[in-house]
Amino acid sequence: MLIRTSFGSPFGRKTRIAVSVLGLDGRVKVESATTQDPSDPLRQQNPLGKIPVLVLDDGSTLYDSPVILEYLDHLAGGGKIIPTDFKKRIEALKLQALADGLMDALILIVYEGRYRPAEKHEQKWLDLQQGKIDRALAALEAAPPAIDAPPTVGQITLACALGYREFRFPGMLQKNCPRLVGWLKDFAARVPAFEATQPPAG
Repeated sequence: MLIRTSFGSPFGRKTRIAVSVLGLDGRVKVESATTQDPSDPLRQQNPLGKIPVLVLDDGSTLYDSPVILEYLDHLAGGGKIIPTDFKKRIEALKLQALADGLMDALILIVYEGRYRPAEKHEQKWLDLQQGKIDRALAALEAAPPAIDAPPTVGQITLACALGYREFRFPGMLQKNCPRLVGWLKDFAARVPAFEATQPPAG
């Protein structure tokens, strides 16, 4: 099987961490993909042209990251990163949704700066996204989640969201979220794949 993603994508990173955590490294390869090049097969693999995509052995594809993590967990026997206990499962999926939304808002701010000149930035749009980020981080800072062994889909996604925050906006996490900084250090110490999947500089 093949995961196609950008190596800077936090959504792709969560799938790569899941592969390692679930012991599937020997069954899943990772390949670079770009959302910008029309000639990249990504748009045939996912009509939305989004990453990551998981290409199965029969050539069919799965997207996006929550679906891919669900499939990988099933492939590894189930109940590994998505708890079977209903209450714990809902907690894990809720945390994943919050962290996915945090990453979405961060990426939209990055894209505003990347694709529109500064004089055309829409401040109301930026403020809307920043509000999502601030509220999500405040809620998480007030009550950082546990770190299970193996980590749940929610915990993996949160680590990727915090890592992306620091990657794109260095120093902001340390300034405003000391408890989450400690949480992320603990996660990195417990899950070697987090350091192994650091996004490339630049």
